Amino acid sequence: MAETTSFGRNRYWILRHGKSIPNEKGLIVSSMENGTRPEYQLAPEGVNQAKLAGELFRKGLEENNVPIENVRICYSPFSRTRQTAQVVASVLNIQFEGAQCKVMENLRERFFGPSYELKSHDKYNEVWAIDEKDPLMKPDGGESVHDVASRIVEAVANMESQFQGCTVLVVSHGDTLQILQTILNAAKADAGSTYDDLTSRMQAVRTPSILSGHRKFSLLTAELRPIP
Repeated sequence: MAETTSFGRNRYWILRHGKSIPNEKGLIVSSMENGTRPEYQLAPEGVNQAKLAGELFRKGLEENNVPIENVRICYSPFSRTRQTAQVVASVLNIQFEGAQCKVMENLRERFFGPSYELKSHDKYNEVWAIDEKDPLMKPDGGESVHDVASRIVEAVANMESQFQGCTVLVVSHGDTLQILQTILNAAKADAGSTYDDLTSRMQAVRTPSILSGHRKFSLLTAELRPIP
């Protein structure tokens, strides 16, 4: 497995939650109110996916000689991500309620708005078509790509300020992680940046031309990926 690199204070891996009950039902569950309900947690298949992802992550840590005490798990408060993070922590023998695991509201699912909530996931394509044309445009009552990018930068700033020399696993959602990868990739590629710190460079690349391409960083359920 490829070694992660870092131009911040830490090394980062990302993990999309395992297959959830909403995934099985083909439903969009994106509000905090609905997303934290236990009935929208992982499906049995998703629990198994999370275990496999945890084992793959452990293998990556071993290959890179990362001690478990240097690992931090930051996760969205939604039921499906919390449960995924909990399963991974168990695989690593990390105490989930301890200091190595941290829930972060800014890692929550992108809110697609009330007109999409609890509707068919086929409607995602409508939002993504808008994103491609104008990532600053909000779905009716929901979050734009730029809105999500702004809170993701805050989340990374939080992690960079709290942790140093750690390997951080970010457990979140499809759109949230696509957008995170988009701005991290652009920040790293911006060799001419006048900013030295990671979060300032991420802030600088939140432009429409960059954000509109977030779909190319899509992830499958329980897909684990190092941030190179």
